[in-house]
Amino acid sequence: MKPQTCEDASVCTLQILDSGNTIIVLNPLSPESEWKAKRGKMKESAEPEPISVSLHLLSNLLDSEIPTVQNFKGKWSLARVKLSHLQTHLTDFSAEFPNASTSNPLSLHLLHSITQTLNDAVSIAQHCQSPHLPHGKLKTQSDLDSLLATLHRHVTDCDILFRSGLLLENAAVSTSSKREALRSASRSLITRLQIGSPESKSSAMDSLLGLLHEDDKNVTIAVAQGVVPVLVRLLDSSTDMKEKTVAAISRVSTVESGKNVLIAEGLFLLNHLLRILDSGSGFAIEKACIALQALSFTKENARAIGSRGGISSLLEICQAGTPGSQASAAAVLRNLAAFAEIRDNFVEENAVVVLLGLASSGTALARENAIGCLANLISEEESLRVSVVKEGGVECLRNFWDSGPPVPSLEAAVVMLKHLASSGPICEVLVGEGFVERVLGVLNCEVLAVRIAAARGVYALGLNSGKARKEMGECGCVVPLIKMLDGKGVEEKEASAMALSVLLMHAGNRRVFRKDERGIVSAVHLLNPSLQGLDKKYPVSLLAALVHSKSCRKQMVAAGACVHTQKLAEMDVPGSKKLLESLGRGKIWGVFARP
Repeated sequence: MKPQTCEDASVCTLQILDSGNTIIVLNPLSPESEWKAKRGKMKESAEPEPISVSLHLLSNLLDSEIPTVQNFKGKWSLARVKLSHLQTHLTDFSAEFPNASTSNPLSLHLLHSITQTLNDAVSIAQHCQSPHLPHGKLKTQSDLDSLLATLHRHVTDCDILFRSGLLLENAAVSTSSKREALRSASRSLITRLQIGSPESKSSAMDSLLGLLHEDDKNVTIAVAQGVVPVLVRLLDSSTDMKEKTVAAISRVSTVESGKNVLIAEGLFLLNHLLRILDSGSGFAIEKACIALQALSFTKENARAIGSRGGISSLLEICQAGTPGSQASAAAVLRNLAAFAEIRDNFVEENAVVVLLGLASSGTALARENAIGCLANLISEEESLRVSVVKEGGVECLRNFWDSGPPVPSLEAAVVMLKHLASSGPICEVLVGEGFVERVLGVLNCEVLAVRIAAARGVYALGLNSGKARKEMGECGCVVPLIKMLDGKGVEEKEASAMALSVLLMHAGNRRVFRKDERGIVSAVHLLNPSLQGLDKKYPVSLLAALVHSKSCRKQMVAAGACVHTQKLAEMDVPGSKKLLESLGRGKIWGVFARP
């Protein structure tokens, strides 16, 4: 049997069923209420251009089918508006991108989807032309509502596809640079995340995750192409898609270029992530915590997290979450604890006990972050320091320190030691527990941040305990601190000057200092007003402890201390005038005018 054809084959839509030789020839021009199935054999023929089919179907719907409907006229009026918008898009599509339907897989898929939807629209319109509604009122109404939603999606998808710039790309991209190819791939995936079915979007998300995890540069490129706002909107998706979306956002948050873009998304993103903490899977919770680490550095976000119950949720994760989520939750809490205005939230939630528990039994990273959070909490609160000690904080700190963590991880422990040592009675406990030797062990390490923290720890211990000053000198703390006076960074120079300013209050430490020829010259150089960002009161105090020695005074003057101290005195730097007077008592200083 020969296949049935319509009067104008260019506008026919052919559907071939997997049923032997059976085919269905769909003729949108048929006046009958249902399409008729015909049997027969046919040879392969070229499929009509989907854009031509869609435009003909649109014309038929707008001019013939919709004007004759008898049911749901209000809904069909809405459908007419959406169909008109779609017709405008497809007309522009045909005029501006005539080859897109065959050269661009994404546009081809969209056009086929539109054609199918318009075929369904014709069928529903013909049902609504009958006064008795062959499929019943509720079924027809449901089909029509679904059609309206699908038409809206198609209009939106067309708009997104046009604005994406993908239709302007050609085969030249494949021969261009690798970076440009990545940009093109990112744009394509970002567009696919916004158009098509949920299944199509999920597949695009899988591809995007693969791209993001390949290289940090891929993340930077995707962020530049606008992936973040698209990901944030997808957080309203189904559970499976939401988990993938959170995973993508967490990956973006680990690259510096993505952090500010995420922060710019504001409360909308924060609220979604906080909801995941309470109701998400273990995987989603861990990824949400990783993203929150990047967002919790700003005061506004920290305040928002605290006011929305985030601290309570994070502490619960620290108690009962997966090992990975515990470490990530503690990292977020560590950031939040740095802001004084929300520390009351920690007190209300009994955070000290929870954090000490995690610091004693969690993974290495979880323990480090818990220690770091406690360090931030007690930085300005004497009552919290006492609470930490009462709950076993000193023992917990000692056990973590002695567990042999990587040297960079010890920074949190040294900072916690510094804050605990700021309280006199606690400082004596720390000295008795052997923390002087532990500090010396990291004072010589190669990690700059840890050395700086250790020097500040020495300052705190020495400031509050004469016994600590004596022990630290005997253990050999003075020499590495002298070396740090010549450090490359201002922060290291200042930290070492701070530490030495209190250690030299002990006579034995002054003798050690004087034996090192570098000491006085390095300290005098720190007086130079041109050295910005360094608190001059510390090198002034350091030198004041030595100025009464004639030989030291000569070294100071020879190194230029007089000129620097004169300028510092004019700037009212604490201790500088007294140091200047002491220098002036020397004979060499007689050639200079006294202030």
